[in-house]
Amino acid sequence: MDPIIKFHNFTWKYNAQAEPTLHDINLEIFEGEKVLICGPSGCGKSTLAHCINGLIPFSYKGESSGSLTIFGKETKALSIFDMSKMVGTVLQDSDGQFVGLTVAEDIAFALENDCVPQKELFERVAKVAGEVSVGEHLHHAPTELSGGQKQRVSLAGVMVDDVPVLLFDEPLANLDPATGKQAIELIDEIKRTRNATVIIIEHRLEDVLWRDVDRVILMQDGRIAADVTPDELLSSDLLKTYGIREPLYITALKYAGVEILPEKAPHSIRSINLSDDDVNAVKNWYFKASEGAAPGNGEILLNAEHISFAYDNGRKALDDVSVAVRKGEMLAIVGRNGAGKSTFSKLVCGFERPRNGSLLFKGQDLMKLSIKERADSIGYVMQNPNQMISQVMIADEVALGLKTRGVPEEEITRRVEDTLKICGLYPFRKWPVSALSYGQKKRVTIASILVLDPEIIILDEPTAGQDFRHYTEIMEFLREINRRGITVVMITHDMHLMLEYCDRAVVLSDGRKLADAHCAAVLTDPDLIERASLKLTSLYDLAHLCGIEDAEGFVRCFIACDREVRA
Repeated sequence: MDPIIKFHNFTWKYNAQAEPTLHDINLEIFEGEKVLICGPSGCGKSTLAHCINGLIPFSYKGESSGSLTIFGKETKALSIFDMSKMVGTVLQDSDGQFVGLTVAEDIAFALENDCVPQKELFERVAKVAGEVSVGEHLHHAPTELSGGQKQRVSLAGVMVDDVPVLLFDEPLANLDPATGKQAIELIDEIKRTRNATVIIIEHRLEDVLWRDVDRVILMQDGRIAADVTPDELLSSDLLKTYGIREPLYITALKYAGVEILPEKAPHSIRSINLSDDDVNAVKNWYFKASEGAAPGNGEILLNAEHISFAYDNGRKALDDVSVAVRKGEMLAIVGRNGAGKSTFSKLVCGFERPRNGSLLFKGQDLMKLSIKERADSIGYVMQNPNQMISQVMIADEVALGLKTRGVPEEEITRRVEDTLKICGLYPFRKWPVSALSYGQKKRVTIASILVLDPEIIILDEPTAGQDFRHYTEIMEFLREINRRGITVVMITHDMHLMLEYCDRAVVLSDGRKLADAHCAAVLTDPDLIERASLKLTSLYDLAHLCGIEDAEGFVRCFIACDREVRA
């Protein structure tokens, strides 16, 4: 069978760069395959995707050599219109893909351009909207929808044209755990029902492997480092070598001394075959391991009591929520999209005022302080980096807060350079912000707050779009400044982050607080998981697979062991 996508000795260099981004790529993708492309930031995976969907060379200019064919046609001879009929792309940022004022208009866009008769257009829009479960929202504006719903609309917009290849660019980056799980299930369902060829670009390996994939393409420095099955990948040292996070259950099995082999089908906790010896090894490790320390009861630094808030449209975002943040802790605030997490941070920072309740910082009434006065002690890093960046150059953006505070130029230079090094941005210090990826922009905004040395820092999705190496660098830096006394509050969808770095989690859902407990307790409570749209950790499944009834204790032991190993 001939491949439908074929790279042969393909090299690509952007006009703005001296060296090629892609080097001598040889890759074949066949009809009906589901392929995952992963690798660290800057490895070339997004550039590879842009070559497949036609953004290269039509939107990004440069030079290429070698050959790239899609359905046997050389892409150099095709127009962007021709390629759009073969490859449909769902972007990481759904808002950047919408063109219609309503969901129905957005889905119908491609059909309108093809002058499809109105009756047929309505039928096809209704059909594809039903397939992705947005039929009830056809008359809503896309901007009114949740993150998961927006992604479904974007998917419908490319499916309606019946393209044979679907390309997903980090589909999980902005979704809560439960919605991300549903997204992977939806992609798998579309792949099976339409026999579509699916290409997924994603950092979150374990989440993508919730449903089977045929191959994993691992990239590094613009080259293909590996083209293997998931079982072969997880049984090798490739993930460690190239800085990709392995699934938690794989890490736990390794801590217990279990050898990971392809024949054990380790690609999913649902399929893995463990021998009696493997199970006994896990049990022995668990019984010998320490559960670690319980969350502390230190001095309360920030105290929110009985906070309620509703937006002008009447939607109640927070309803009688009380949260105490203790000095020196790392706290996670978790919940589904729209649960009220970001609203809570806006109230603390002064961007909004609560309708009821009180906010105290070190015993002082925050309501009496301006946004600027609060910012001297409380730093806030927003979820969308584009909403924070105001300078053209990276170094200028990070230095802006220090300049407005009148810090001497010599000290500004030192503090900016030190922070850029920690955040992995020092090599780009003379670059314009516009040249960075979404994940790199996120690091710029974190650096611009960290450089101010606040008492408490609130980060909204601090690791979204980050590869494992940069994720680890940022989180270890946050842990280091936490050890020095800075309190860290993280609003996150990343359950790995919550387990690895936080002892306590506050769970919000529909504006109400559902829980305030140890992270292990939160992620091993099936009822709470369902109510809050979170996702059970694979460690919970591993514990039950090995006959360990105390799943919470098992997860606590893993956390303690993992922190000890990484330390």
